[in-house]
Amino acid sequence: MNIFSRVIIFTLFILIQPAVLAEQTVANQAPDFSLSTEFGEVISLSDYKGKPLVLHFWATWCPYCKKLQPGLDELYLKYQKQGLEMVAISFWEDDGASPQAELLKRGMHFTTLVNGDNVAKQYRVKGTPSTFFINRAGEVLWKTSNSDPNNPKLEQAIQSIITSVK
Repeated sequence: MNIFSRVIIFTLFILIQPAVLAEQTVANQAPDFSLSTEFGEVISLSDYKGKPLVLHFWATWCPYCKKLQPGLDELYLKYQKQGLEMVAISFWEDDGASPQAELLKRGMHFTTLVNGDNVAKQYRVKGTPSTFFINRAGEVLWKTSNSDPNNPKLEQAIQSIITSVK
């Protein structure tokens, strides 16, 4: 292999690597957690045992979250009758932020939990948005940091966690 071919392969690797890192197929147990809503209701991952769950890490100031959320909400409403649950976890927030009010203002139908910085660390979240797709057995089947609300992989992941019977 000549030097020119090596440079091309290396360049392609560098260009493709960020896209690969943005989406990962995973098969690990989702770490348990308990967090509160803005209204003080405590919600735990264990509350969703046996249910397919989309766990969406976000922040009110994140423009990519704002872009993605309508697509997530549309899928949530589409698959809710099949048992799909969706919970957002707000983290890295500015003082005075009101995440649930922000979601309602945006027309979203899912609940958000607040002060999720430690849970984001548990899930090894590196930035916003980060979305995890958890099957009925509590396994994370896929995670993504993609912000495209029309990405067909989002719906494929939801179908996968709904039909997974582990």
